[in-house]
Amino acid sequence: MPPDHIRLSPQTLLVLDYLLDGFPDWSYGYDMSQHIGLKSGTLYPILMRLKERGWLETRWEHPEGDARPRHMYRFTREGRSAAREALAARKSVKAIKSRFAYERS
Repeated sequence: MPPDHIRLSPQTLLVLDYLLDGFPDWSYGYDMSQHIGLKSGTLYPILMRLKERGWLETRWEHPEGDARPRHMYRFTREGRSAAREALAARKSVKAIKSRFAYERS
């Protein structure tokens, strides 16, 4: 499935917005879940779908000491561009739906 066919659920949009807003570099899942408010059972499948579509790249970070390794994520160049387009398109659709609802009432 090409990158433009990623399901843009509200949760996926939260992840895209989070990564676009404040994380041009690597971020890890636990930190994302804390900031976005998504549980791991929702967040990690989204991250894996984005990776499978080529929107994210991943790596393991091995902190010093006894800390557990962290799975890190960041946009690919194509993913960053696609995420911006997806969020812009989604906002346009919301604006159109909102206007349509207002005109019908």
